[in-house]
Amino acid sequence: MKTLQPPGWAPPRGYANGIMAEMQAGSRLLFVGGQIGWNADHVFETDDFAQQVAQALRNVVAVLAAGGGRPEHIARMTWYVTDRDEYVEAYKAVGAHYREIIGPHYPAMTAVEVSALVEPRARVEIEVTAIVPPPAAP
Repeated sequence: MKTLQPPGWAPPRGYANGIMAEMQAGSRLLFVGGQIGWNADHVFETDDFAQQVAQALRNVVAVLAAGGGRPEHIARMTWYVTDRDEYVEAYKAVGAHYREIIGPHYPAMTAVEVSALVEPRARVEIEVTAIVPPPAAP
C-alpha cells in the first residue's frame, strides 16, 4: 500500500488522505464490521471514551487476525462517535491507545459524529477495510 499525499498539502495528523493498493494475485479484501468498546463476552467494562476506543481497536485486531490480517494491512477506517467534543478532548489518550494497539500505521480515516449507536453504552464504533497479502509460500 502507498500513502497518497497531494503536493503542497499540509500533512495529516494520525491518518492518511488516501491509500493506494496494488493488488497481488492471492491478496484478499477483509471487511471488519463495526467494533465497539465491549469485550469478547459483549460486556462493557467502562464508559470512558478512550478506554472504549482501546477495546474497539483490540476487537478490530482480533477480527483481522481471524482473517489472517494484521494492523498494517488496514487500508481504511471509519470511526462513528457519539460526542465530537468528547472525541476531541480524548485525542491524546486515543492517540496513545492507537499507537499501542495498531502501531505506526495510519490508513485513510473518517470520523463521523452520530446521534447514537445501537448499543446504548457504546461511545465509539470502528469499521475497517484491510488488504491482506497472499500467504507466504512454504
